[in-house]
Amino acid sequence: MRFLTWLVATAVAVATAAWLFDGIRFTGANHPFSAQLEDKLVPLVVVSLIFGAVNIVVGKVVKLLSLPFIILTLGLFLLVINALLLMLTAWVAGQLDIGFKVDGFWTAVGGSIVITLVGWFFSAAVDD
Repeated sequence: MRFLTWLVATAVAVATAAWLFDGIRFTGANHPFSAQLEDKLVPLVVVSLIFGAVNIVVGKVVKLLSLPFIILTLGLFLLVINALLLMLTAWVAGQLDIGFKVDGFWTAVGGSIVITLVGWFFSAAVDD
């Protein structure tokens, strides 16, 4: 049940970031609604799984190795790390031909902030 909660929270967070930023998008049908659901819901779930795997495998190692920079910048370096992890997720999704794009570093920074905040809020709301 915890995995399902995490997956839904991550999917909602990624969908929110894609909705807020033009540079974060899922390619696929734009109309009608049922075509959007078919063409974008499955990639959304797959991208959420990829994002989780990237955070677990790569994110933990990078955060551990960059711990001095994180401490020196009072945690602001985590924004850079999370943005790069989101860009890595987009690259992996592109290699798997899923149709998830992130255009540029600053878009990834904004998207990572939104994903972190929405994921945290959704998880806190569901856990209660």
